Amino acid sequence: MASLLLLLATLLISTIFIIFISLSNKQNKTNKAPLPPGPTGWPIIGNLLQLGSKPHETLHDLSKIYGPLYRLRMGSVTVVIANSAEVASQFLRTHDANFSNRPPNTLGDHIGYNHKGPAFVPYGPRWRMFRRLSNTHLFSTKALDDLRHVREEEVAMLAHKFVQAKGTSTNIGVEVGKELNACAANALTRALFRRRVFEEHNGPDVGEFTKVLEEVLQLANGLNIEDFIPWVKALDMRGFVAKLKRLHLWYDDTLAKILEEHKTKPKIAIKGEVEPKDLLSVLLRLEEAGVKDEETDNKLTDTDIKALLSDLFIGGTDTTSLMVEWALVELIRHPDILAAAQKELDSIVGRSRFVSELDLNNVPVLQAIIKETFRLHPPVPLLIPHTASEACEVAGYHVPKAATLLINVWTICRDPELWSHPLEFDPSRFLPGGKNADVDLKGTHFELIPFGAGRRICVGLRLGLRMTTLLLASLVHGFDWALPNGLTPETLNMDVEFGLTLERSVPLVARPIPRLAHEAYEV
Repeated sequence: MASLLLLLATLLISTIFIIFISLSNKQNKTNKAPLPPGPTGWPIIGNLLQLGSKPHETLHDLSKIYGPLYRLRMGSVTVVIANSAEVASQFLRTHDANFSNRPPNTLGDHIGYNHKGPAFVPYGPRWRMFRRLSNTHLFSTKALDDLRHVREEEVAMLAHKFVQAKGTSTNIGVEVGKELNACAANALTRALFRRRVFEEHNGPDVGEFTKVLEEVLQLANGLNIEDFIPWVKALDMRGFVAKLKRLHLWYDDTLAKILEEHKTKPKIAIKGEVEPKDLLSVLLRLEEAGVKDEETDNKLTDTDIKALLSDLFIGGTDTTSLMVEWALVELIRHPDILAAAQKELDSIVGRSRFVSELDLNNVPVLQAIIKETFRLHPPVPLLIPHTASEACEVAGYHVPKAATLLINVWTICRDPELWSHPLEFDPSRFLPGGKNADVDLKGTHFELIPFGAGRRICVGLRLGLRMTTLLLASLVHGFDWALPNGLTPETLNMDVEFGLTLERSVPLVARPIPRLAHEAYEV
């Protein structure tokens, strides 16, 4: 009898406990904010196949249906997309610490040296170490000023090359983007490790280097199926992982040779330097001295250095050349704006010499053109993804832990509530007296954040802006631009190819026509 009573008591208590837990869970679900809305997906793959070949345009169209914050299911991953400046601000300002990590991705596994570079490294002491190194030794004002001559020399060499091409047939022209890319790459790698990678008689084959860089950028679009369906990655059905491994081996071998050259060759300074000021020389001096990071107590390794150099090169080359190419396309299509920029630069520089970075402290027309180009043609339309460290509530919706966040810059920059006539190229909106005159590119105005915002804002922002400004100013001031016979500004192809950056489907081919005194182009 006692045993029966004990059994009944146990069942009663268990039943009461289960009912209590059930009611508590029901109450929690009632109190928890709803998930963001979104389209229904397919079993297993979710919404992956709905994105198409131009995901930024698909996501833009979905924002018109589901609003400023919606949700997709990409395989086994919940993805939330921020489509307004206000919602982006909540993620990257209000909840910045919670979204300062990157989601695991195959690119970081291989090209990023197993997530050791600054673009992919988890937020924490190691990331802060990379940030300090970059800000102190490459992107500080002093470091940028020390290497100003490098950028100016590379741009001058590009201008000289364009002058030599002035006799090009009116039916041909030059492939502008290709030359811009080589110029930006050489300027960056001279700053990184004192070497022109696009030099015909010294360094890797130009064609191979260009091909490898293009392939990495195409693979690095942030929306690869392998990152959302684990068994697809394990089986490598598309050969995606194999491609990344091959590219990593090429990059690693190239960087290893460059490191070895720096270690074995005499440390000969240039232009009266006491010691070389390129980033690699600085990092190797820190490594050789056994300097420990003040927070992590870790020493730099060759792998750390290669991961940092790889991230900076891949992230810093294509965006600069792409932005200048898009700006030139728009200026060719709007000759009145080109003439206004040339007039501004002529008033400062004259026409007897080439422009210098020191001339560009007060060029509102040129700066407006650059901002408008970043707005209408954002180089990275979805930014690099973030991930939620913890569940939180944003814009009245529940965002689960480990959800991937995409900031839809493409849509934000086309928001008619923020921009009048958003599909038109109109730099005047950024000029003094314009509606958006106070907006800058440094991550504080969320209507225009091409470099990101918050803790994970692009570490190379200042270098990128300096190089973009100098390169565009030099080509605007130094040349008039004409199209080959058979092309008109109205018929220029404006289609894009989606990748990590938005490349032009048809590269710009144009004829540079020198407009300065002949001696201005001498190098």
